[in-house]
Amino acid sequence: MKNILITGVNSYVGKSFKKWLENSPDKYSVDSISLRNDTWKEKDFSGYDAVLHVAGIAHVSSDPKMEELYYKVNRDLTIEAAKKAKAEGVRQFIFMSSIIVYGDSSSDKRVIDKKTVPTPSNFYGNSKLQAEDGITSLESDVFKVVILRPPMIYGKGSKGNYLKLAKAAKKLPVFPDVDNQRSMLHIDNLCEFIRLMIENEESGLFFPQNSEYVKTSEMVRLIAEVHGKKIILAKVFNPVLKLLGLKLGLINKVFGNLIYDQTMSSYEENYQIRNLRETIELTENKR
Repeated sequence: MKNILITGVNSYVGKSFKKWLENSPDKYSVDSISLRNDTWKEKDFSGYDAVLHVAGIAHVSSDPKMEELYYKVNRDLTIEAAKKAKAEGVRQFIFMSSIIVYGDSSSDKRVIDKKTVPTPSNFYGNSKLQAEDGITSLESDVFKVVILRPPMIYGKGSKGNYLKLAKAAKKLPVFPDVDNQRSMLHIDNLCEFIRLMIENEESGLFFPQNSEYVKTSEMVRLIAEVHGKKIILAKVFNPVLKLLGLKLGLINKVFGNLIYDQTMSSYEENYQIRNLRETIELTENKR
């Protein structure tokens, strides 16, 4: 029996992972705590084998007034939680970082490989990267640190860009057909990967993703299809989108390119248990 503590009671990943482990109640015991105020510091961590740290600010903001809060929550709180875990005998600390440490997506093909150096383009990405540096220095033979840099996470109940695309797929008769590639990660694939990290007592830097890259227009078409709708994909909008993409970050977020080289995401055990169509059906509650 492995005892696991999740920091971040309202985290989409945290709640999903806790539910995922309910499939094996004889192997895992899971507790969750909030880090929103200082009462968590009174919590005894000594009974846990692993801490999954998913507490943090997940959305990207360009408001300079938010910068201090991002560093306080995403960097300082992460390091403080890791130090407490180490001091109280926890053997493994898993931190949810992000592909955002490599900067934004691009209108040109963009492939991240093991030689790619992180270049955050905002304080969200920089706060994550500085948190990584802070907890890596704590690693020892008896305190293993796992850093995950997932791409966009989606699944039933998720928010963000996927939800916007799903709404578009169900309403629009036509959608732009742009040739782009995105790495994405369904919540079930992520949960299984985290489980393997704990089960195998791993340490290091990891880049989990789905086994298939995603073309935005094809994903929208697939979402429409599982709802029994037909959507026309048209390239007529592409010149305008290309022009707007240089000025509007939203266009780049939707139709930009950002992928991990697949070799970075391989693991000794299979965690990519859902293919793209399955993930869409599950997310849209059609299976």
